[in-house]
Amino acid sequence: MRKNFGVKPMVYPMPVFILGTYGEDGTPNAMNAAWGGITEENEITVCVSADHKTTENFITRGAFTVSMATADFVAECDYVGIESGNKVVNKLDRCGLHTVKSELVDAPIILELPMALECLVKSYDPESCRLVGEIVNVSADESILTDGKIDPDKLKPITYDSANHTYRVIGEVVGKAFSDGLRFKK
Repeated sequence: MRKNFGVKPMVYPMPVFILGTYGEDGTPNAMNAAWGGITEENEITVCVSADHKTTENFITRGAFTVSMATADFVAECDYVGIESGNKVVNKLDRCGLHTVKSELVDAPIILELPMALECLVKSYDPESCRLVGEIVNVSADESILTDGKIDPDKLKPITYDSANHTYRVIGEVVGKAFSDGLRFKK
């Protein structure tokens, strides 16, 4: 038997993205955004409402970064989602996060979050809250690499569980992509 929940923003895993932008005066800002994903090979789409400081910033600057929230910085990642950049200018300073300017886009990279997508704004629709970014680079700190590849066990990305309002760590390897299903091919 199944239980119906109706229309809910529920999918598993739901990534926890931290969007980084610069304000008009160059102040770094970040927000937590859970509704998004890869929509093309070099494209990411994220739901961001028009009233966010981050929205004003990426419209003005034409760029943003998307860092993967991690288990090591859950409280900081949650804080940048519950505190408004319209009310608190120094959100990142308050929670101890530090930034450097991306070499490729006009947006900050958060040093404590070891993986980031560096993006140019392709489009933004304030009515649907749909931000589409062109991924121009993925950068990762060497501390999360194994054999030159991003290692999810070292990254420890978190997901948002919207049914229970919790963050969870992505778990163990259970299969091999583009391989395990081959046994059903004839």
